[in-house]
Amino acid sequence: MHICIIPARMGSSRFPNKPLAPILGMPMIGHVAMRCKLEPIFDLVVVATCDQEIFEYCTSIGIKAVMTSNTHERASDRIQEALIFLENEINEKVVSVTMVQGDEPMVTPNMLRTALFALHSSNAKVVNLCSEIESIEEFNSPNCVKVVLGKNKNALYFSREAIPSLSKFKGKIKPLKQVCIIPFKRDFLIEYSNLPPTPLEEIESIDMLRVLEHEMQVYCEMINEKSWPVDVPEDIVRVENALTTCPLLSRYMK
Repeated sequence: MHICIIPARMGSSRFPNKPLAPILGMPMIGHVAMRCKLEPIFDLVVVATCDQEIFEYCTSIGIKAVMTSNTHERASDRIQEALIFLENEINEKVVSVTMVQGDEPMVTPNMLRTALFALHSSNAKVVNLCSEIESIEEFNSPNCVKVVLGKNKNALYFSREAIPSLSKFKGKIKPLKQVCIIPFKRDFLIEYSNLPPTPLEEIESIDMLRVLEHEMQVYCEMINEKSWPVDVPEDIVRVENALTTCPLLSRYMK
């Protein structure tokens, strides 16, 4: 059984109440959940939240939601709590859990298939999608999580700073950004959540650094599709412009 869990909370420091911010007339979390449901590989698509407003909205549009603790600092820990709840509810142990951040309204079925296929073809325990950074503004933005890879496509480091050095790489490689579509093997998600938080994870506020600091691997798979998360209110306009011509829109918005 393969499930998709979308963590979402209202208390974002950079954009309070972000999950319910309207994009083309629909709350952002609605776009994310509906687009994930377009991919039939998942047996279940669920929103995990600590906020009653999100729970009620998702329920109203036919999206399953579960309430979680409001003490989680990391989205990965929130989905682990939701996983245990769901397994107890359905009385079945799942195979994989794909986390799609609730601020990724441009997620597509192809991205989800690519991520999940990479999880199994690479024999990795966790996979993170990534894509090329297209502008110097994005490269310098602390809202954009950058990643550098080794030759085996495992992550070397994630940072909100500009990596590698802008003054020195001189176009030798394309800088990459994290796309927050992250499938875990079920048992590894449990293992991850039981690990103590790590200093770099807390400094950068990036879940995957807990994996790297405990000397385990994050396999990264490249995608060519454009994807911009919504980190601050100004991002809404760019995402709306992109989604206006998206052919998926008519499959879930009337």
